[in-house]
Amino acid sequence: MIPVRNPPRANLGGLEGRSAAGITGVMEQNEQRAVAGLSGLAVATLEGGGSGQAVRVPTVGDVLVAIEELWPESLAEGWDAVGLVAGRSGNPVGKILFTVDPSGAVLDEALEWGATMIVSHHPLLLKPVSTVAASGFKGDVVHRLIEAGCALVTVHTNGDSAVGGVSDVLADALGLQDVKPLAPAANGLPEEGIGRVGDLATPVALGDFAEAVFSIMPAVAGGVRVAGDKDALVRRVAVCGGAGDSLFDRVRSSDADVYVTADLRHHPASEVREAAAGGTPYLIDVSHFGSEWLWLTPAADALGTVLADRGFTTDIRVSGVNTDPWDFVLTPGH
Repeated sequence: MIPVRNPPRANLGGLEGRSAAGITGVMEQNEQRAVAGLSGLAVATLEGGGSGQAVRVPTVGDVLVAIEELWPESLAEGWDAVGLVAGRSGNPVGKILFTVDPSGAVLDEALEWGATMIVSHHPLLLKPVSTVAASGFKGDVVHRLIEAGCALVTVHTNGDSAVGGVSDVLADALGLQDVKPLAPAANGLPEEGIGRVGDLATPVALGDFAEAVFSIMPAVAGGVRVAGDKDALVRRVAVCGGAGDSLFDRVRSSDADVYVTADLRHHPASEVREAAAGGTPYLIDVSHFGSEWLWLTPAADALGTVLADRGFTTDIRVSGVNTDPWDFVLTPGH
């Protein structure tokens, strides 16, 4: 299992309130954007007790309808590849595994558990391919999925942009208030878009805030990197789960004191700090995997709620595989 540092309960409390309410409102408004109608349903019999009680197991198509309500494909960036990657719409889905990456190790875990669907944040096939031969690792995943009857669905930038999405979860975990999108969605609601910006209840020192960021992340090799005066006070915070250096102009125009994101490259980060002349925005660079992993549990809960509201029964869990690519880091003195 992935080692996790426990965030302060006060910070997580906002997630259960604002995001849950937001998800409910967005679901209602997205109802018409979802795929019309439900596909056929699979019926299973609960074992034990001799009750013979029938339960409705959703099909792949049913789960796709629920996913569309929560994370509409219209919110995905134009370059992205989201939606169903493998699977037949009429196949039953009794177990769903959420993951950041559809890696071979995650597939091992899913098949050992008996999963019939994997919901992955990152796409397996983002770029066009000319072959899915099993001799390559991506082709091998495709073959194993099909042979095992396990569907694969991608919820990527649509999951970033939606209310209750990746950056919303990160903002909630950090206790931000009056949260707005950094880059509003062209085809979404006012609350939807890439990244978020909001305010802490009270100003804190950058060093203390960085420690709070570190505390909510899963334990990965890369840790947390910070650019800025550790004693400087920060209150307005911009966040973007995943790679976020494309949003630097938005961050500056938002008047954020600090920007929390992942995969900050040398030149963009250096130019931002040079332009700031030692001032704001300060930068906090976290694990790409870690910043998006936080979303998995709220996302799994939200999908389970939608399916249950439709009368379906399915088992949903979050992968315990750490798909962060780094194994260890060397620092001065270590």
